[in-house]
Amino acid sequence: MLIHKTTIHPGKQTSLKLPIGALPSGDSISMDLKVFRAVEEGPVILITAGIHGDEINGIEILRRLIINRILDHLKFGTVILVPVVNVYGFINRSREVPDGKDVNRSFPGNMVGSLASRIARTLTKKILPTVDLVVDLHTGGHEHFNFPQIRYTRGDHISAEIGKVFNAPLLLAKTAISKSFRKIAVEMKKPVIIYEGGENQRLDEFSIQEGLDGILRLLFHYEMIDNPGLKKNAVSHFERTSWIRASKSGLFRLYRHSGQEVKKGEIIGEIGDPMGSRSYNVQANREGIIIGHNNAAIVNQGDALFHVAY
Repeated sequence: MLIHKTTIHPGKQTSLKLPIGALPSGDSISMDLKVFRAVEEGPVILITAGIHGDEINGIEILRRLIINRILDHLKFGTVILVPVVNVYGFINRSREVPDGKDVNRSFPGNMVGSLASRIARTLTKKILPTVDLVVDLHTGGHEHFNFPQIRYTRGDHISAEIGKVFNAPLLLAKTAISKSFRKIAVEMKKPVIIYEGGENQRLDEFSIQEGLDGILRLLFHYEMIDNPGLKKNAVSHFERTSWIRASKSGLFRLYRHSGQEVKKGEIIGEIGDPMGSRSYNVQANREGIIIGHNNAAIVNQGDALFHVAY
């Protein structure tokens, strides 16, 4: 196997640094990879995290894979880990790179373009062509918690089956977003699943463990590791989602949380006027399961409060 002019031989582990650019200080920045290759040939699985630099649960999941030496003795195939795709965002605790662009809206990228475009191009040209399967780890955005879930591309039966093997509590069919990592992987005929769990800038042990367990189930499914002996989740599979938004501004209190079922018309939160003159109920607009919620104490009219799958 050859990645960026480096040969990874059977039965070997290799750390690689793929050059991305430089900081204004002149310090160079690279995308760091760890490659684990078994003696026996098998599938090549790419697992990425930190494409949004402030989404740190996925970074912790891959860190635990490394420090627990889970991949040191693969039976078959190769696993490529990219713990921090967007190193600029990670350093700055930001979703984007310093020029304000979102890496996950910059694919396939360009090596003479913006910082985000260069990161995207490095993944697209130097790593994706070598792999058979992609697992991309994410969390919810600012003050938004996502219940552990796998998202696969609607209509892609292979990625749907891989999502079932991962066995997160929720399985969602979602259309790939234009210029996203998932979109370009699909165009390159690479099955890809997205794991979402927790919120940005906050380590959540439940989400971390569910993500780690899912990766272990996937590796065992492809006979790359021994049976990890994990219990199976009861998976809820959904085709559609919608947001419940704030009808008023004020102080927001949650009555229901991610992972809980709701009925149409059920009161699931409250928004209160700061002066205590009035409060407004937040009601479920349909029956389903809350897959994400807003943890902000202060909300504005129109803010997304609950993400419901149905």
